[in-house]
Parts: sequence; structure tokens; C-alpha cells
Amino acid sequence: MPKNISNNGKEYDLSLYFMKKNNITLKKLEVFLVFMSKGNISLAADELSLSSVSVHRALHTLEDDINCPLFIHKGRNLHPMPAAYKLQEYAEQILELADEAMTATALAAGIEQHKLKIGALYSLTIDILPKLIMDFKLRKPDTRIDLSMGSNHELLASLENNQLDAVFVEITQGEIDPHNFEILPIFDDQLFIAGAIDSPLLKGTTIDLTTLQDQNFIGLTKGFATNNSFEHVFANTNYTPNISLYVNNIFSQINLVSANMGYSLLPGRMRSAYQDKIKMVAIKQENPVMQTIGLVFAKNREYDPNILSLLACSRMYIHHSKPR
Repeated sequence: MPKNISNNGKEYDLSLYFMKKNNITLKKLEVFLVFMSKGNISLAADELSLSSVSVHRALHTLEDDINCPLFIHKGRNLHPMPAAYKLQEYAEQILELADEAMTATALAAGIEQHKLKIGALYSLTIDILPKLIMDFKLRKPDTRIDLSMGSNHELLASLENNQLDAVFVEITQGEIDPHNFEILPIFDDQLFIAGAIDSPLLKGTTIDLTTLQDQNFIGLTKGFATNNSFEHVFANTNYTPNISLYVNNIFSQINLVSANMGYSLLPGRMRSAYQDKIKMVAIKQENPVMQTIGLVFAKNREYDPNILSLLACSRMYIHHSKPR
């Protein structure tokens, strides 16, 4: 255990400090400063959302911790002594320095208090993402949002490397470590066969996959959630779909499908935005293939104010999306 510490050329003997084994905390200093500002225990308690008893206890134990009287006790009132005013000067500096240290530490880790780096699948820009961002900006108007788009794999890799603060991705494909990340499921979405608006094979409300055996398909590149779904969708057929073309975003995929370049798998959330360009039909299967979209963030960020606000927005979206 160190006996002294240097600060701006000055050395301080810490042996007595450690021998006391005191319990001075930043919270106690905050309570002390609020009381000194308000001059009244009840007013300080209201400001801190604490009980008057808790404020009184914090001030009393602070005196014990530093082994120095700070107040004259007159009934239920406390009157600061000269020592209290001296402590006030240093406590203000301590809390200011602590805040500066926390901010600098967060910046060194790539975390900025007034910036939130979100990642999302391209398809989520159709509906959920604009709603969540608008709600978030109402709650945190001073926080800037940096939005990155990508595949499931790319977004989760960026989250793991601390390049993103939170991501909205498909959460059931086994890429997420539940020991390191929090997962909030938001909604389930069914996968459909999509084709050109005038496709003769998509006349009904459902389609048997065997009718598409000789057709070309357009897929998303490896790492996208829907790419992984092809295997599940065609698992019970006697053929492997002929994916003749791969693209790296869902909007290019839709444009090629609408141009009759091939069929594809698309999540239901795309239907309303592109109903005049493509036809989407349910697959005739006993158990429809689903995607579950959720919010994912690191467990060690669960008390981050920006993450808490994003969580609140997501839960509100879930609540309003429930059938009534």
C-alpha cells in the first residue's frame, strides 16, 4: 500500500488516511455539497430524491470519516463550521476531477456521452428504426446518433470490437454470447417468397416450394440473416435453390427481383413499402420460418444513460406494437 502520492509536485502522506479505513465516497461528498448549497436538510433531500434521514446520516458519517466536526448541531438543524467551508472547496474540485476522469476514460474506450453509435440491418430502415430514433431524440435531444448499416455478422463483430454501442439485428442464429451481451427481443417477422409483381407463379396466397425448383434465386451475401434462412426454408425440399446472383443489401435485391431477374426470400416488413414493385407470398409449410429482431448491447453498458434511453424506446415500441 503506498505511503505517499504526488500531485503537481506536492507529496501527501497517505498512511494516516489508510489507517483510518474511512468510507468517504463521491456520493457522500455530493450530498454534502448539495446541503451546503441549500442550507437545509429537507431541501437537500428533495434535490437528491433522498429521505431527510439519509441526508442526515450521510453528513454525520462524513464527520466520522474525516474525524473532524463540520457542523454545529442545534436541534434538527445543522450549521456549517469553518471546516465545512474548507471541505466544500476541495469537495467541489474532487467531484469535478472525478467527472473529468470518467469522461476521459470513456473517451479512451471509444464511448462518448453525447454520441450513440447504433448499427442496424438495412431492412429496419423501413419502419422500426425511424420510429426508435425519433423517440430517442425526444428523450435525449443533445445526443448525436451515428448510424451504421450492415449484415448481421458485420454488426455483431463491430459491437464486439466496441465500434458500435448497440445493434438491431436478428438474434436467433447463435452468433450472440449471452454471457457478454444483453438481448431484448422486439418483434418476430415471417419470411416470404418474393417475385416480380406479374410473376405467373405467385398468383395464390401461398406457394409450394417445389414449383420453384427450376427458377433462379437472388440472395444476400454471407453474413446476412436472410442468407442463413435459405437453408432452413428449403430443408424439407428435394433440391437446393439455384442462387444465381448475390448482392450486399436488401434494396438491390428487391430491385433485381422486381426486374424479374429471379425470386428471393424477403422478411414481411418489406411488403408494405414495395407492394407496387414485387409480390410476396407465404410459403406452404407447416412451420413458417421466422426471424426475431432484437436490440443487443454489452452487459457492461447496461447502466449507460444512452443505452437506458434506447432500451426505453425499444420497450415502448414493443408495447405499441402489441395487438389490441
